[in-house]
Amino acid sequence: MSSQKLYAGVALRDVRLASRLTQKDFAARLGVSLSYLNQMENNTRPTSAAAVLGLAREFGFDVSTLAVDEADRMVADMREALVDPVFGSAGPTLAELQLVATNAPGLSRAFLTLYRAHRQRVEQIASLSDVLGDEGTGLAPQPWEEVRDFFHYCDNYIDAVDRAGERFAEGLEGAPVAALAAELEQRHGIAVRIEPGGATRSYDAQRATLRLSAESGAATQAFQIAHQVALIAQAELIEATLDLADFRTETARNICRIGLANYFAGAVLLPYGRFRAAAEEKRHDLEQLALAFGASLEQVAHRLSTLQRAGNKGVPFFFVRVDPAGTITKRHSATRLQFARFGGACPLWNVHRAFETPGQWLRQAAETPDGVRYFCLARDISRSGGSFAAPTRRYAIGLGCEVQHAGALVYADGMDLSREAEFDPIGISCRMCERPNCHQRALPPMDRALRVDPAERGILPYSLQ
Repeated sequence: MSSQKLYAGVALRDVRLASRLTQKDFAARLGVSLSYLNQMENNTRPTSAAAVLGLAREFGFDVSTLAVDEADRMVADMREALVDPVFGSAGPTLAELQLVATNAPGLSRAFLTLYRAHRQRVEQIASLSDVLGDEGTGLAPQPWEEVRDFFHYCDNYIDAVDRAGERFAEGLEGAPVAALAAELEQRHGIAVRIEPGGATRSYDAQRATLRLSAESGAATQAFQIAHQVALIAQAELIEATLDLADFRTETARNICRIGLANYFAGAVLLPYGRFRAAAEEKRHDLEQLALAFGASLEQVAHRLSTLQRAGNKGVPFFFVRVDPAGTITKRHSATRLQFARFGGACPLWNVHRAFETPGQWLRQAAETPDGVRYFCLARDISRSGGSFAAPTRRYAIGLGCEVQHAGALVYADGMDLSREAEFDPIGISCRMCERPNCHQRALPPMDRALRVDPAERGILPYSLQ
């Protein structure tokens, strides 16, 4: 198993400058030499344990935030972008990317913004689109991408909204649907009507009525009521958060407003403190947690991936939802695993097989090309449309953590995760996977030259040079 050194030069420098200390005084407070501090701040040497302890002891710094930070995500995103043929075959090394991400995060963001604009323009030209780029510029990300990046680089944890949802939940008693409906009617004069047919949620402001579909389950109904509570009772908090996000377009702002209302709803139904304690007690048994909180499996899995509150973090999970075509429709990772942004997911990942075994949990021990090992869960969560003629919405969810945390999950019981043979080799996507002999490869890696021999055919019609 691989180990990961900690480079936290930007964090060290930020703490020192905020404290208005010279390097000499700061080094003395941390208990390290001046030369060593200089090397750590410039990320030429990893951050020592003494420095980490000094940050916590002398400056009250939450050292848990150093485990998986923005730099990890930017390195993963840049590695994926740089396999594009537009950059040629001689790209920067992993060490160089880590140096840029940690020492010049602004440059990394600018590079990713530029590459995103390039991809957007190429795709639009390929489809003969008349519109080149957002608002005619081609330099801004699509609104959905901008919102996704906002949550991605916030660790999918919005502290103010999360705590507001947790406080709101403290005053609720009884079944979630009834309690939330009563709250909405008593405090805001809005009647909740559950009726057959119609939209999942429909709010009529003039008639002060919120209509929900009777075909939706109780967990969905409770979530939609809590969503409406957020839009009405937490409007000021949501707008302040949107102001801080500083989106480029009103469309992105509107999309994120929905996302923040959904976030609040999840925090109400699965309040942070109680949910984290229950998850630990029940060893992350999703079905037990769903029963205890009146939530769906998807809601529980997604919430587990957001337990990133400073000083009270849960197991770092990744969470993903895919459709039968393999398209990722929801994604988040608090682990080193970062999902492909410009292509499909690895076909060897067990989440794609979940549609074949409805109602069953699939377990997988997997290893990515960087040597990091994960314990993965997958399950089909397809839902009936509520009638014979209604289409069935088919999705599968994937949830996982790095293997050192697997003992905290009931699902890992009975698996020997110490055996090399237990781990399936998976990648991020075919276009950036380094494995030369994958039998399921759909596309060659974009950063490797190919050798095609008409006289020989192996697993693939080409070999990698």
